[in-house]
Amino acid sequence: MLADDVLGAAREKPGDSALYEAAWRQIEAQHGNDVWVAELPEGVVGCLQLIVIPGLARQGALRAQIEGVRVASTHRGQDIGEQMIRFAIEAARRAGCRLVQLTTDKRRADAHRFYERLGFEATHEGMKLELS
Repeated sequence: MLADDVLGAAREKPGDSALYEAAWRQIEAQHGNDVWVAELPEGVVGCLQLIVIPGLARQGALRAQIEGVRVASTHRGQDIGEQMIRFAIEAARRAGCRLVQLTTDKRRADAHRFYERLGFEATHEGMKLELS
C-alpha cells in the first residue's frame, strides 16, 4: 500500500523486504510507536503508524504523530481512512497526548480536504531535509 500511488511508487521499494523488516524491528522496540492496520475478510486494506512523542513544548505535553496513512486503492471511498484516523485520535487521547499532528505532501489536495474535514488545521508550514 505504501507504493500504491504515484508519490509512493517513486520513494518505496516494496521488493526489498529487508529494509521494511529492519524498520519493523525498530518500531517494535520503541515504546509508543505502533502500526495499526484495517483488516477486512479479504485481508489488510489500510494502515497507519502512530508515534507518541514526549516533548518540552506546551508544558511538557505528549503529542502523537500520525505517519504512513494508506488505504488500498481497491477500498478507497469506503470510510476506512476516516475510521483509522478516528481510531488513532482516540488512541492518542488514551495515551495522554494533548496534540495530534501529521504531515501530508503538498501535492495531495484530496488528502488535505480529508484531514480538514476531520478537524485538522494547516497551522504550520512543514519542512524536510532529505539525508542520503
